[in-house]
Amino acid sequence: MMHYKGYDAEIEYDADAKRFHGEVINTRVVITFHGASVKELEREFAKSVEVYLEWCVERGKRPEKPYSGHLTLRVPPAVHRAAAIAAAREHKSLNSWIADQIGHATAA
Repeated sequence: MMHYKGYDAEIEYDADAKRFHGEVINTRVVITFHGASVKELEREFAKSVEVYLEWCVERGKRPEKPYSGHLTLRVPPAVHRAAAIAAAREHKSLNSWIADQIGHATAA
C-alpha cells in the first residue's frame, strides 16, 4: 500500500514485465501508474495524482476526496439499539461511540 496526499494505492508486481503496477483504490476515478523500482513507483504515483488534480483545476471540477469523513451505515435494528445503549452508557453520542469503536478496531 502506498499513500500520497490522502490517496491510497494498491501495488502489484508483474513478474513477466518486471515492473510494478499501482492503482489508486479510494476514488471512483481511475488513476494508475507503474515503475521498475520502488523509487520510480513512488515518483509516478505522486505524478499521477498531481496530473489528476491539475485536470480537475483545468475543468473547474472539485477533486474527489479520498475520504469525506461521512459514512453511511446500515445495521439490523437490534444492532442499532444495542449500539445506542452502549453509547448512552458511556455518555457519548452514537456517532462518537461508533467512531471510537472503529478507531479501536483499526488502531487508527
